[in-house]
Amino acid sequence: MNIQIYGKSKCFDTKKAERWFKERRIKFQSVDILRFGLSPREYESVRAAAGGMRALIDEGSRAYDELFIAHLAREADVEEKLLDNPELFKTPIVRNGRRATVGYRPDVWEQWAKEG
Repeated sequence: MNIQIYGKSKCFDTKKAERWFKERRIKFQSVDILRFGLSPREYESVRAAAGGMRALIDEGSRAYDELFIAHLAREADVEEKLLDNPELFKTPIVRNGRRATVGYRPDVWEQWAKEG
């Protein structure tokens, strides 16, 4: 398994995800999404695995309101704001190759661990 956890340092679900993998002695790479964001290719991969762009947006974040994301009509405009403002991403984003989850999803990670 090649696990990457994209998260925010103050996000409790990110900390829980990291603890989940540590407890099972599964190696992972932790990436600060606020500092590094997602590259366009990583974003495309995660978007496809997560079920679309809307699944990646944290509608409860301060940035969501400040950037008026709910009022943007075009999907391309929302996507541009998302890539330019990584604080809009719902975390943790856990990648395992081409597969990815958004949020705390130990049920899916358990499947990944069983598959090897």
